[in-house]
Amino acid sequence: MPAGRRAYWKGYLRLSLVSIGVELFDAEDKKTNIRFHQIHKKTGKRVNHVTSVQGVGPIERSEIVSGYEIDKDRYVILEPDELDAVKLESKRTVELNRFVPLADIDARYVEQPYYIVPTDEYAGEGYLVIREALAKADRVGLGQLTHGGKEHLIAVAPLEKGLVLYRLRYANEVKPAASFFDELPHLKLDKEMVEMASELIAKKSGGFDPEDYSDKYATELKKLIARKSKGEKIVAAPEPEPASGNVINLMDALRNSLKGKGKAEEPAEKAPKKAAAKPRRKAS
Repeated sequence: MPAGRRAYWKGYLRLSLVSIGVELFDAEDKKTNIRFHQIHKKTGKRVNHVTSVQGVGPIERSEIVSGYEIDKDRYVILEPDELDAVKLESKRTVELNRFVPLADIDARYVEQPYYIVPTDEYAGEGYLVIREALAKADRVGLGQLTHGGKEHLIAVAPLEKGLVLYRLRYANEVKPAASFFDELPHLKLDKEMVEMASELIAKKSGGFDPEDYSDKYATELKKLIARKSKGEKIVAAPEPEPASGNVINLMDALRNSLKGKGKAEEPAEKAPKKAAAKPRRKAS
């Protein structure tokens, strides 16, 4: 186990008759998230939320049960022991029973990544054999993992020296794209414009390196917090008038883009960072 890290799941990874002990660790670094608390403006103290019922008032947590709404204001109440009765037995084995190219997995279905590590040195050899076989076949293994009483669809893939597990969404958890695209206009596109757009894409093509990108909003937000902590008064700049449209003539815009003639049209004065805008992060 990596020092100082808590495993999300512990169990066995199985390939046919080969079974090895593994542990899963969250690949997402949640410490980078900037979190906000709700604060009482007059006193500067943190807000405490009271659980209450309309017409009853505050209640104890022990009085709360789970309910599923079957009609407006009508619920089926489920007791904890009833919920336990339908929970899946806590399986400790993930069996890889189908192997597909990673490209076959639509990005919409990928939900969460986890690093897989062997539990001990005895599991190390089997772990590396599975990793090497997946890499050689250029495939990822599909299976299901039970955690917290739920069964998750997963994919296991080689990553650098080890393995990564992707938790996937089921088919019914993804909205069909057709309902969003049905009203797109039916146009006969200019062949030359498509060719120029393709040339522009080819000109700017390259590999993906996440280090090439940074969260500018988070960076500016940290600067804002530092300024506020020193007592500086922050005044929001007025919202600029929206541009009338940066593509007046699509053909000319494509030609100029290929020639490298500047950037897309922007307002005359670039808007300063919106210092006092409320961040769209859920308060906790």
